[in-house]
Amino acid sequence: MINLLLNWAILTAAILLAAYLIPGVRVGSIGNAVIAAAVLGIINVFIKPVAMFLSLPFIAITLGLFTFVVNALLFWLASAIAPGFKVKSFWAALLGALVVTVVSYVTGMVLV
Repeated sequence: MINLLLNWAILTAAILLAAYLIPGVRVGSIGNAVIAAAVLGIINVFIKPVAMFLSLPFIAITLGLFTFVVNALLFWLASAIAPGFKVKSFWAALLGALVVTVVSYVTGMVLV
């Protein structure tokens, strides 16, 4: 339970950092970032495995680079669902997903 809350806090901080760094990513408030982190976490648990499986041929052809596209589309989907969390374009989603992935991975390795 502690790990879940810690991962949720890390994801929230990563979304806030992405909103700060990427011009096309906006978060209305910290509460909206918490909701966006929950939505993105749920998407990563339930939709991402299916999306990765369905895009497996493209991932194999591009030697894994298509994974960035899948992450960007899921990040963009989270912005369509979560209130107060907006992503303006695919490129903003790609950069935002990259920031969130790197921050979550590095922070998770240090803290968890």
